[in-house]
Amino acid sequence: MIYTVVVLYLNLLIVHVAVTFDYNKPKWPVPYRRFDRRPDVDSFCEAIYPFCPTGDRDGRIPDLRDSDVISVYRLQTPVWEFKYGNLLGKMNIMHDAIGFSSSETGANFTMEWYELFQLGNCTFPHLRPDVYAPFWCNQGAACFFEGIDDLHWSQNGTLEKIGEITGKQFNEMARWVQNDNQTGIYYETWTVRSDPGPNATVWFESYDCSQFVHRTYRKLSQLGAKLSSRTQTNYTKIYLYSGEPAFLGNDSSIFGQPALKSWRRTSADFTTHSDPISPFLTCSSVCWRRSKK
Repeated sequence: MIYTVVVLYLNLLIVHVAVTFDYNKPKWPVPYRRFDRRPDVDSFCEAIYPFCPTGDRDGRIPDLRDSDVISVYRLQTPVWEFKYGNLLGKMNIMHDAIGFSSSETGANFTMEWYELFQLGNCTFPHLRPDVYAPFWCNQGAACFFEGIDDLHWSQNGTLEKIGEITGKQFNEMARWVQNDNQTGIYYETWTVRSDPGPNATVWFESYDCSQFVHRTYRKLSQLGAKLSSRTQTNYTKIYLYSGEPAFLGNDSSIFGQPALKSWRRTSADFTTHSDPISPFLTCSSVCWRRSKK
């Protein structure tokens, strides 16, 4: 029963924050919602580990010479590898990124997309005493920084060259990343499907590190790049299974109702924490606050 409640609750919130839902003729999977710009971060949202500490927080990428030849690398390592080593790698729970190396300058770069406020905040919302609707700290963004930590990626994961691109293709990709980063702003942990079978309907797609890598590969292919891997690439997804979702309304029409205000107070009492930033339905402090990815 508890699991069923969580599934329904998350379906509602996923629709609210990250998709464009046409309740007259729903299209499955529901398209991810794009925005005109990235909003300011609410001061309530805090990160134990700062986002993109050595790179450009806005995803800006320096131009390279059009004549340069750039090696492209597939990067994959266990989630939370910096803290737990290969523990989650044994369960095939991986984080994905892309590496680049300039032949003209010898400079190496890493590009990844991840949560601004750690994974737990992108998976479950908070209940705030001054806000009726569940509150999310679930922005995600691209981080581009100089260097490739060879040991971090290769020791328990993958560091593999998958192709080469020109400096011109790299610069065009960089402009695409900037636009993608400003319009696709919310991290989605869950992939929601009708059932585990091969012919299941996907209600909502995840929007995470691996999806960013896939989008970037597709863009590079559109620009004429030839990318290939010698090994099979597996990506991590977390699935929820649900009947067909129904559009119920927006925040004010749902959580502004007197009956749900009462439910909101009951839920807040049930999930009271000494730490005001701890999210609703936590599994442990490590899960929510102690790791970038």
